[in-house]
Amino acid sequence: MRAVVVDASLADKTIPMPKQKTHKGTRKRFRLSATGKVKHRSAGTSHLAARMSKKRKRQLRGTDTLSTANTSAIKKALAGNSY
Repeated sequence: MRAVVVDASLADKTIPMPKQKTHKGTRKRFRLSATGKVKHRSAGTSHLAARMSKKRKRQLRGTDTLSTANTSAIKKALAGNSY
């Protein structure tokens, strides 16, 4: 039988777990509010606005909050990094 020799200098060192990377596409599209809600830009605002009514264009301005069902997936993808 072989004797296993353990180096005493390596016994105290622990290898850290790898960090969760931020999903870059999610970071560009979503932001967390101070209360933990997920804010996002309204869909349909980038082009082809000439055919929309003034009321519709006005309502699409600003940010909306995401439904609570999708919030946990977005927070996991952001990995705690909301700019």
